[in-house]
Amino acid sequence: MRAKYTVKHRRKREGRTNYKKRLGLLKSKQTRLVIRKSNTKIIFQFIEYSPDGDKVLFTYNSSALKDQGWNHSYKSLPAAYLSGLVVGQKALDKKIKTAILDIGLQSPKKGGRIYSALKGVIDAGVKIPSDESIFPDEERLSGKHIQDESVNKDFEKLKQKIMK
Repeated sequence: MRAKYTVKHRRKREGRTNYKKRLGLLKSKQTRLVIRKSNTKIIFQFIEYSPDGDKVLFTYNSSALKDQGWNHSYKSLPAAYLSGLVVGQKALDKKIKTAILDIGLQSPKKGGRIYSALKGVIDAGVKIPSDESIFPDEERLSGKHIQDESVNKDFEKLKQKIMK
């Protein structure tokens, strides 16, 4: 007797992986910039495909901005942009010049944290295909929309420090 139902992959059942989208990214044979949001921070990874399993080239958390003097939220638009700048600098140091964006199953929202982080990586010098219209305005990137005025001042200081 033949089974009438085929069990789907575990990660697909759990809603954690879109295999069709993943296959398309893997077929490009380019390094992937994976950006994930959590409730408290933003996580970046540069990943390379390997038949034995993906190889993570390096990982960065936005909470590491604390070491550079950032004392505000690690999940805000300014923190995402600054983290993107740091990640872009590290990528260039590791000879990663191009990549493609992998946001997984997250909903892409125009002007959101993911695109703020992406803009930081691109501004650091890594070439990633994207459309300029998806990025947040410069005022939102620098934190002028946030009530706390010290965010904007700290943003400018840290941006200058990172870009050196």
